[in-house]
Amino acid sequence: MHSPCLPPAMEPAELVWRDGVPESTRFGDVYFSRDNGLAETRYVFIGHNQLPERFQQVPDASHFVIAETGFGTGLNFLAAWAEWLKQRSADDSAILHFVSVERFPLRRQDLEKALSYWPELTPLAAELIEQYPPLIKGTHRLVLAGGRVRLTLYFGDVLDAWKDLTFTADAWFLDGFAPSLNPDMWLDDAIGLITSHSKPGTTLATFTAVGRVRRSLAEAGFEIAKVPGFGRKREMLAGIYAPGNATKQEAKTGTVAIIGAGIAGTLLARNLAERGVQVLLLDKAPHTGSAASGNPQGALYVKLGVEYNAQTELSATALSFSQRFYRPWQNRFWHPTGLLQLATDDQEADRQRRFCDRNDYPADLLEPVDAIRASELAGIAVNTGGLWFPGSGWLEPAKACQQLAEHPLIETRFSYQVANLLPCNNQWCIRNHSGEDSRADAVVIAGGHESPALVPVGGQLRLKAIRGQVTELPEADFNLPQAVICGTKYVNPVHGGRAVTGATFDLKDSTRHPTRAGHQENLDELQRSLPSVVKGLLPDPDQLQGRVAFRCTTHDYQPVAGRMQDTEGNHLNDLYLLTGLGSKGLVWAPLLAEYLADVISGQPHCLPAPLSKRLETGRLYRT
Repeated sequence: MHSPCLPPAMEPAELVWRDGVPESTRFGDVYFSRDNGLAETRYVFIGHNQLPERFQQVPDASHFVIAETGFGTGLNFLAAWAEWLKQRSADDSAILHFVSVERFPLRRQDLEKALSYWPELTPLAAELIEQYPPLIKGTHRLVLAGGRVRLTLYFGDVLDAWKDLTFTADAWFLDGFAPSLNPDMWLDDAIGLITSHSKPGTTLATFTAVGRVRRSLAEAGFEIAKVPGFGRKREMLAGIYAPGNATKQEAKTGTVAIIGAGIAGTLLARNLAERGVQVLLLDKAPHTGSAASGNPQGALYVKLGVEYNAQTELSATALSFSQRFYRPWQNRFWHPTGLLQLATDDQEADRQRRFCDRNDYPADLLEPVDAIRASELAGIAVNTGGLWFPGSGWLEPAKACQQLAEHPLIETRFSYQVANLLPCNNQWCIRNHSGEDSRADAVVIAGGHESPALVPVGGQLRLKAIRGQVTELPEADFNLPQAVICGTKYVNPVHGGRAVTGATFDLKDSTRHPTRAGHQENLDELQRSLPSVVKGLLPDPDQLQGRVAFRCTTHDYQPVAGRMQDTEGNHLNDLYLLTGLGSKGLVWAPLLAEYLADVISGQPHCLPAPLSKRLETGRLYRT
């Protein structure tokens, strides 16, 4: 008997290995052919979807989408990835999107063992294994091969996946265990939903030739043929979606202007540029990261809800994605020291107890620790236990913004104070205070709490600025931790002789410079929650350095990313909003930039509909 997991954990696949081939104990079927699994994949899925020829025909800065009904060991995905690299030049910007579903995902060690049998795939398999997400329910986007390959991996039921995901497939890999052993995968409902993600000319291949599957596909609009199978399998099915003679014209993304060069704006600019999109990055300041993203240190931190609902799922997805995203930037602006979320008072201790009782997160994402283990991880004595996030750490946000904006397809214009946006000749005209105009095919407003003044529609947006003051702690005066520690405030490890702590949360204070009171608040809270950090007497607050920034937050404390709507719910053509990231911008920004780049470029969305709905701009208007 298989017992259900607490959320958000997924029940992993249970395997038995026979002659080096993994077999599912649940379904009693092998994951790939005992004869030659890679050769079968290339024959059934690569060959019968005509992928070598079709990959060559994909225009630069465009994309090709493969959808699959069972991820399994990832062998099909790796074979498609390898074929993509073989058929494409190394310097183009076209993207292979691979969308796959898995109800019982393999553990990382099982995945590694299964893929070790294909030495020709070793470099790709190693990257997949390194980026493999924690086994939690929901949608995971993996950006691979320097962005040339994107895997959208849905852990959950196939019907939920096809209802919630947004994509249009060019080719289908109908895989999964045999219909007689896993009938749910081959239900008419699942096959019917496949057509909703297809277009005229979408191809399909599957190893099975079962009659009811063939009939269901034919009834759904596919022209299906039986063709010779691989090895000992006599027949298989291949087909093409042909509901009529309609053709789909793929829209080309023109120049995208992004107003705001903080962490959100620069991440989106970089994301679009790496997809081959020309970007115009504008900011009223003389350089990137001048506002809330300008602090010398910032923690990669979220506070996950006790109940695993859509809000918590979005936070967990953002955390996991951001940890993978920043990995290539290690030792440039990303420092993965791990992060300790302490239970610094009775209320938080009770919240963490309830959190642990009601949830089951994999240890590679987070694990509860007692005070002894917490002290070992922090490198200083702490009085309480907490939650340890091994993949988190801290960033240098200002440096991140600067480096992210350095790309040949990103044109920057600083000291550019936008006065208004005007539609003109199917483009946007962006006028500054000097009367200078810039033009773009699409505009993204990423101006933090100043965004409402830039939106060219009526209606009050429920966005507000919250002052936050950080304090720099000289290394000589404090015992600083080796990992980030968060409680009601956070404190970072030392960097350049100092560590940042904070930040204050000042709802009604608009003072733009650091104050003695702000430094004192940060010091007092540090001494209360982490007394071992203080060596002796606290230094005079007037002798300390710090910085003030204004976070932008929404009425519901959830971020905003999507097409701009007016008060009637109508979308404004090619105008988007990206803001409201609050104090968790370093976590939110990578995922929201990926999502918004998907939307702008018409590529498969990295977020399912129930989560992307939470980001919509229309909710900002008062009803």
